Amino acid sequence: MHAIIEIGYLIATLSFLGGLKFMSSPKNAKTGNAIAAMGMVLAVVLTFIAALTAVVPYTNLVIMCLAIAVGTVIGKRLSDKVEMTGMPQLVSLFNATGGGCAMLLGLVEANQMDVSTAILGNKILLIAGLITGAVALTGSIIAERKLAGKVKDRRTKAVIFSARILLGSMLLLPVLYFIGIIPIGFTAFMYILAAVAMVYGVLFVLPIGGADMPVVISLLNSITGIATAFAGFVYGNKVMIAGGIFVGAAGILLTLLMCKAMNRSLLKVLAGTFKKSTNGAVEEEQEIKEISISETAMSLSFAQKVAIIPGYGLAVAQAQHMCGQLQLLLEKRNTQVDYIIHPVAGRMPGHMNVLLAEANVAYSHLKEMDEGNENMAQYDTVLVIGANDVVNPAAENNPDSPVYGMPIIRAHESKQVIVMKRSMGKGYAGVQNDLFGLDNCSILFGDAKVSLQEILNQLKLI
Repeated sequence: MHAIIEIGYLIATLSFLGGLKFMSSPKNAKTGNAIAAMGMVLAVVLTFIAALTAVVPYTNLVIMCLAIAVGTVIGKRLSDKVEMTGMPQLVSLFNATGGGCAMLLGLVEANQMDVSTAILGNKILLIAGLITGAVALTGSIIAERKLAGKVKDRRTKAVIFSARILLGSMLLLPVLYFIGIIPIGFTAFMYILAAVAMVYGVLFVLPIGGADMPVVISLLNSITGIATAFAGFVYGNKVMIAGGIFVGAAGILLTLLMCKAMNRSLLKVLAGTFKKSTNGAVEEEQEIKEISISETAMSLSFAQKVAIIPGYGLAVAQAQHMCGQLQLLLEKRNTQVDYIIHPVAGRMPGHMNVLLAEANVAYSHLKEMDEGNENMAQYDTVLVIGANDVVNPAAENNPDSPVYGMPIIRAHESKQVIVMKRSMGKGYAGVQNDLFGLDNCSILFGDAKVSLQEILNQLKLI
């Protein structure tokens, strides 16, 4: 039976690999997700069978069944109820549950471990899994609360300094314990370490502004994966090891790519050094030009090439389907329509890609930032829907701006820019957008979904 279970674990691991392979293409992402999910179901079933064949108390089996049932019900309800605007928060909550599980496993194993006979390597693995799990737990919860607008940024020197002190403590305390300077039991030490790591997770995320949230979500996701891998080593579970390594490696790679897209080093992210707003800077008053629905429709009707730059506002307005309908209508008029996606647009990695996929926008219409910038001057009209910071020219020409140095989509280099906004409110980074005051930029105020519907109606009459 043991050999059969091990073969099953191998199949589950291969399913994860196959799922990742399919998910590398938007066209096959749904299939890849299903394959990976089936692999996880297989792993859970095999673990349950292994528990049945081993000498396990009856109460443990009951707890396993209850845990599976509760997790299935909660996960299903959350996934069914969540709107696309809440997807980043849901991802953060899932990260939190993974980190919390890794932390609890560390505490349980520490309580059951025979310290006198346990080897040093197992203790180190338990500590590593506990720390990473606790950081992922509280960090992800704070990230979810910040994304929901319930917790504000705390960019103070005290918070950043305290986070660094706690980071150093998490690295130093295990060393002091193993050399005998901390004379307490291993279980008590693990609880203290868990408390320190949980507080660090809170302080780590608190200073982070909206422009950095996609990077942080990706980083926390990788930390959860690493915590799972550590737990897998403790239990000797190959599926946990492989799955944790896959998630951790993918998360780290995505984090590095997004840091590059934001002109921010990973070291600064890990150290908690994030650029603050320049409070003393005086923002010049902008003269903006408003544009009407009919004027927008007229401009689009005469355009040969149109670029759409989506942002978080597109998700808030749930306007992705209207956006897809606008694309189809323009294409019937022989207008080329492209979507230019910034790597960190939205509130989580790939947020805009998920929205547009829901609206059945073909992947061939999606352009990366660099490709879009190369051809920006060829676009007759650029429609910015709900994006703000990622099209702010201040990132290139204003050294005092908090977003300075962040690569942007150069919408201002096109022939005409139409920005769809609810109001003149600032983006999540909290800075003025210099694009709005340029001569080739006009603002269309209103709800994006309603405005797009009215534009569609007008275009049908032209």
